[in-house]
Amino acid sequence: MPHVVLAKMAKRYGPIVYLKMGTCDMVVASSPGVAQAFLKTLDHNFSNRPPNAGATHIAYGAQDFVFADIGPRWNLLRKLSNLHMLGAQSYKDWGHVRATELGHVVRAIHELSQKGEPVVVPEIVVCAMANLIGQKSLSRRVFATHGLDSNDFKYMVVELMRLAGLFNVGDFIPSIAWLDLQGIEGKMKRLHDKFDALLSKMIDEHTLTAHEREGNPDFLDVVMANREVSSEFKLTMTNVKALLLNWFIAGTDTSAGTIEWALAEMIKNPRILKRAQEEMDRVVGKTRLLEESDLRNLPYLKSICKETFRLHPTVPLGIPRVSTSACEVNGYYIPKNTRLFVNVWAIGRDPNVWENPLEFDPDRFLIEKNAKIEPWGNDFELIPFGGGRRMCAGIRMGIAAVEYILGTLVHSFDWRLPGGVELDMNEAFGLVLQKAVPLSATVISRLETSAYKSWT
Repeated sequence: MPHVVLAKMAKRYGPIVYLKMGTCDMVVASSPGVAQAFLKTLDHNFSNRPPNAGATHIAYGAQDFVFADIGPRWNLLRKLSNLHMLGAQSYKDWGHVRATELGHVVRAIHELSQKGEPVVVPEIVVCAMANLIGQKSLSRRVFATHGLDSNDFKYMVVELMRLAGLFNVGDFIPSIAWLDLQGIEGKMKRLHDKFDALLSKMIDEHTLTAHEREGNPDFLDVVMANREVSSEFKLTMTNVKALLLNWFIAGTDTSAGTIEWALAEMIKNPRILKRAQEEMDRVVGKTRLLEESDLRNLPYLKSICKETFRLHPTVPLGIPRVSTSACEVNGYYIPKNTRLFVNVWAIGRDPNVWENPLEFDPDRFLIEKNAKIEPWGNDFELIPFGGGRRMCAGIRMGIAAVEYILGTLVHSFDWRLPGGVELDMNEAFGLVLQKAVPLSATVISRLETSAYKSWT
């Protein structure tokens, strides 16, 4: 568990630690001040990613948005994504899609509750997130129903995040990378082939229906139409597939993981669950489902989300960056080509920053000194999406999806563990922080029957 070990080292050696990893220089930031120095003050110097097996073998040789160096390709991908997928207006335009998809989730859970069957939270939420992204980017639900295909996709996403988070010797001693001593790169290549086949199928099917979307293009239509717009850089089909891979991977498991951790914490603390439901009953009532417009009036729900971001950050060590030139931070010399990791997990559990940091306490974000802290990348005490120009591009979608989906699940159903089952809160490390044991819970519908009728 690298994030845990590095947090212990920070307690002993301080918030900025230098390590020699194989032939590579590495620095770890473990406090808000040091994180701000790297991600804001020196953002220009730490805006690129170091080479690694994941970018090479999974992300099409860093031809995507997440791993590409700052330059014409990255600028074009960012521009298209912000205008047509992630920007404020674009996000507002597909609100009806989110409401419809969440209706499918409520229906599926309601049916399970009537049958007395447990809900495997990460599976059903990953399916919903994939469908949301599919509808925006491809004008179609990726999985018509929650079932075998969506479970296979969930396995592929989890395996990708696991492999990307492993310590790969070849990343730190490049001269022996070709040996693939741990077999990690071979597994990455095989997984890449599966994703490539899936993406190629999606694109082929999308091309056949292009005539149906005249005048109402989706994200892939826009990207394909703008492949040769830039005079500096022209997108290839590899770039297009790599970009779609980014959205489906980064947009599914990350949000699903946060929602799973939040529900687990509320099942562990029934008082918090009850208080959240009481707030929603006052604002929404029990005759209809929660709507996105209700979220602004649910401060306790928002505090639960922020507390989950703090205690269970999606990417505990962030995605690494690398210095393009030598610099100085807090009096320490940082050589060129030094890899930077920001231990977001350690910052969220630092007793010098947070009172009773190991306690899940949403009330901490309702008191005056913390009320203005937001996870948007400006308050370095809480940076689950990173900071600077390389912060998560999908931050708007990520925060809103967590609030909307979690709020709907909590408002619509009571959650509890099946009889005889104990709640396991252990972590399983990967690039994304997973629960070691997926949350499986029984649910009881708590709204009036009429509230579910439109979905049943």
